[in-house]
Amino acid sequence: MTRPCCTPGRDARPASLTVPLSVIPAERPGVLPVGAGGGDLAPFASLLPLPGGSYRMGTADPAAFPDDGEGPVREVTLAPFRISATAVTHAEFRAFTEATGYRTEAEVFGYSFVFRGVVPAHLRPTAEPVPGSDWWLAVPGAWHGRPEGPGTTSDDRLGHPVTHVSWHDALAYCAWSGTRLPTEAEWEYAARGGLDQARYPWGDEPPTPERVTIFRGDFPDRPATRVGTTPARSHAPNAFGLYQAVGNVWEWTADRFTPGSPARTLRGGSHLCHASYCNRYRCSARTSNTPDTSTGHTGFRVAADAG
Repeated sequence: MTRPCCTPGRDARPASLTVPLSVIPAERPGVLPVGAGGGDLAPFASLLPLPGGSYRMGTADPAAFPDDGEGPVREVTLAPFRISATAVTHAEFRAFTEATGYRTEAEVFGYSFVFRGVVPAHLRPTAEPVPGSDWWLAVPGAWHGRPEGPGTTSDDRLGHPVTHVSWHDALAYCAWSGTRLPTEAEWEYAARGGLDQARYPWGDEPPTPERVTIFRGDFPDRPATRVGTTPARSHAPNAFGLYQAVGNVWEWTADRFTPGSPARTLRGGSHLCHASYCNRYRCSARTSNTPDTSTGHTGFRVAADAG
């Protein structure tokens, strides 16, 4: 399957930015024993308890992408579990890295993928476009602390979802905090908020600026509003209490995109989604990426078993 245009992957990295595999640890997670640092951190005191049960996963919506495996509609039964109300924020992820000294894969590789429209002009000569998706640039020195590259900072967005984190990075955070990534079935159940087969977490009404953070204007070069993430608690939560289950950032889940593949599934769409080319800011929408990839529109939220 062709990689969706909205998620550039590390497997398509420019040759000039490739680092020797010998400097990349084979296993990134598990820098500390499970639960070593998260017992008193704010997000985990507010994990939302969800009852589980049966629901209809997937969709027959004409807006769905068949190649993405959104359908068919099938009944899924879940045990009770807990999930964070928001995506993990920059402040929360920074607490983890400062406590452990963990270096993300963007830092190890020396670059991450950034949307062209937010890359400072002085950095563009050293950045390389992604073939076929040239609105993405591989920017040397971009990571979660420098989201658009050297000279930029995440200090002004500590309450926004953290970005430039790979699936491996998300697992490392979960191991430290005593949580885990949600499964795809858990993620979709939580995002739907109890609504059966609704297109969005709020129902079937069209997306508005008051409901979701997505790209507005003519994609990619003529935005009508500021491009980028918004605070993790922007917009009203769904009926289960989840904020921004769609839009803002793609969220890593625990599952493989297809059985046996290395790619991991992402859910929810992002601030760069637009009806003209992506339209994946829907409850059933899914995409994938390699587990070592990081971008400026991908983050994660955490889950835990009931208890």
